[in-house]
Amino acid sequence: MTYINSAANLKAFVGEHNGTVCTSTNAPTGVQWALGQGDKVFFFPDQHLGRNTGVKLGYDPDSEMIVWDPFKPLGGNTRESISSAKFILWKGHCSVHKRFTVEQINQARERNPGVKVLVHPECELEVVRAADLNGSTEYILAQITQSEPGSVWAVGTEINLVNRLANELKDKTIFCLDEQICPCSTMYRIHPSFLLWTLENLIAGNIVKETLLTK
Repeated sequence: MTYINSAANLKAFVGEHNGTVCTSTNAPTGVQWALGQGDKVFFFPDQHLGRNTGVKLGYDPDSEMIVWDPFKPLGGNTRESISSAKFILWKGHCSVHKRFTVEQINQARERNPGVKVLVHPECELEVVRAADLNGSTEYILAQITQSEPGSVWAVGTEINLVNRLANELKDKTIFCLDEQICPCSTMYRIHPSFLLWTLENLIAGNIVKETLLTK
């Protein structure tokens, strides 16, 4: 099982092996489906989304989940731990969501009495547990948009979404947990200018960034 924000050839590989691709919104549904097909799920590339999804479904992160390090024999695990695990989590993470910390949450609460802390499930488990709410991009949008005027929100996710909400919802105070965060470079590989470049090349008869998907 892999997250939709991964390479096309990785998603193709998952499909070829009867797996599934999920978003942060439908990850719980995807995991439930996967565990209905077998006795464990191999979740990649984001270990934190996999771990938080499993915890949300009632699984124990300590006894039922292991991390798979691709640079170590058996992923750095024993055969026994692999056999007993329900979740095998690829040792990967989002560089943006990794930056959010419990300390930032505590500082936001000290500086802004009454603040609601809302984070994405790609954050580390301790951050998700320390927040008031956690959920997908769709969930974040809905919670803040539907909140009362005058409410205060500290948000742990990609900075452009936070800035967009702050600019559009002037009746609320919305800020990012990390004051120094940068835009996600991986997300910016998909950009209107790149799409235009691809379409212009297609018109000219040139195929760029071709990915072969085999059945």
